[in-house]
Amino acid sequence: MIRFFGKTDVGLVRQDNQDTFLFNPDRGYCLVADGMGGVAGGKQASRFFVQAANVIFSSGRQTSEADQIDAVQRTFWQANKNILNYVQKNPHFKGMGCTAELLVFLKNRFVVGHMGDSRTYQFRNNQLKQLTKDHSLVQEQLDQGVISAPQAAVHSMRNIILRAVGVDADIQLDIIRGNIQPGDQYLLCSDGLTDLVSSKAIAGVLAIGASLQQKTEALVNMALSAGGTDNITVVLSMVSE
Repeated sequence: MIRFFGKTDVGLVRQDNQDTFLFNPDRGYCLVADGMGGVAGGKQASRFFVQAANVIFSSGRQTSEADQIDAVQRTFWQANKNILNYVQKNPHFKGMGCTAELLVFLKNRFVVGHMGDSRTYQFRNNQLKQLTKDHSLVQEQLDQGVISAPQAAVHSMRNIILRAVGVDADIQLDIIRGNIQPGDQYLLCSDGLTDLVSSKAIAGVLAIGASLQQKTEALVNMALSAGGTDNITVVLSMVSE
């Protein structure tokens, strides 16, 4: 059994919340989408992603890992298509899109679909592991050895995204797969959390003996205490022991 909890907060600087999240215990999936490209466009883009997931996952049961991967891929493809169609009809929204994380559970396995700089983490045996890699200019420079990890954390261009849903007709989607274990926790979040709260601090919250709701609220509050410079969205899931 998988338990879920999620929360989003506008933060202390932005006027509108362009983040969206969803969790569906019956279908065993959860997601986070972070809109970009202007307030109205960003909001709409992240909601297009939620709508696509609702349609795809309600249209049939995923009974195998191949089904899961197919549903994840179709969700990203459909959201991408819907955003591009919307922009074609509303040219003033050109540039809108969203980063997105989609996590699906089935039996003893998980599948993650990832585009952008929102993230998915696994917390197992008191160890926090980032399952996704940011599709960002700073991450690319870090991979190439141009900058160091401390420099990347404060880089002025760390929010320049190289991949997002709804920007190009051809999407490059990362698919991550793995086994789940009793006691595992999975964190999906927008960069409003990870830009302000360290991995060490996140791990400290996930390690405490508290409910998913309490942990989720603690993470959001930590980002707010650190300045709340962006919308903050956190979705936590846990595999029952």
